[in-house]
Amino acid sequence: MTFQQVSEPYDAYDVLVVGGSGVDTIVPVGALPVPPADSHPVAPIREWAGHTGTGVALGCAALGLTTGFVDFIGDDPPGALVRERLAGTGVDFRPLVSPHGTRRAVNLVAPDGRRMSFYDGRDPLDLRMPPEHYLPVLRRTRHVHLSITHFARFLYDDIEALGLPVSTDLHDWDGLTDHHREFAFRSDLVFLSTAGAGERIGQVMREILRQGRARAVVATAGAGGAYLLTPDDRSPRPVPAAVPPGPVVDSNGAGDAFVCGFLHGLLAGRQLADCARLGAVAGAYACTSPGTHTALIGPEGLRGVVPEPATAAEPAGQSLRPTPP
Repeated sequence: MTFQQVSEPYDAYDVLVVGGSGVDTIVPVGALPVPPADSHPVAPIREWAGHTGTGVALGCAALGLTTGFVDFIGDDPPGALVRERLAGTGVDFRPLVSPHGTRRAVNLVAPDGRRMSFYDGRDPLDLRMPPEHYLPVLRRTRHVHLSITHFARFLYDDIEALGLPVSTDLHDWDGLTDHHREFAFRSDLVFLSTAGAGERIGQVMREILRQGRARAVVATAGAGGAYLLTPDDRSPRPVPAAVPPGPVVDSNGAGDAFVCGFLHGLLAGRQLADCARLGAVAGAYACTSPGTHTALIGPEGLRGVVPEPATAAEPAGQSLRPTPP
């Protein structure tokens, strides 16, 4: 791997995103599941810079948050596509080049916007980001968002030593797969979808709170809205789905947009329930254009969704930090 020559980091970040860049190949299909056949004629297949880290970084920057992004990409055409997409967006992208190449995914998208993703997690288990690359920017951030790429788990000790709040997105975790556990139990704010756990989602959310350090868990349910659980709740609180501002054409990136809307509210000092409502609006907005991370809501799109905070915003994530012993 080699270091990239990049500019000095910003004086401070609102959000530092770690890991999760890549390229999505979007294949429009007539229905999901796809009927068995040797071949299917489809509409034009497109490639987009995507994946969860890219989406969170782009979405946070579009909402006016000063955003940093560190990750590995390849010295290859997909890596160039990621660089091109992030250029000029306000995201301070500070990549390292990995000889293993840029991550890929093939996403099948149905006419109703539902998708099925085939993810290429090509990073080897021994891949590590050198502390001299991430520590200078980690020390300058208010909030860290870790993608569940394997190398990112090795930043937790430094994040905790610096006393920084950290969020993560477990995506469709079933509550059982070992890969996700450390992310689930060492993060202050945990997002996941209901797709993996199904009817067990409430149990999985409670387990995250019971076994980990999280002060809030949010489960997104697509058109069904979302659920919020904190230590003060007896059961997950439903969060109503937001009405999209146009026809739903592609749900790629909706979960990432939800995270961005939530963090936008959190860093402005809003209550967690209001943050979840902002997330729902941002997620619905993302479903109204084809491709990945092509419809990014701005601050004006969230204005008036929830009341302005009554007092000045507290230091980022203060309400999410565990109570000191």
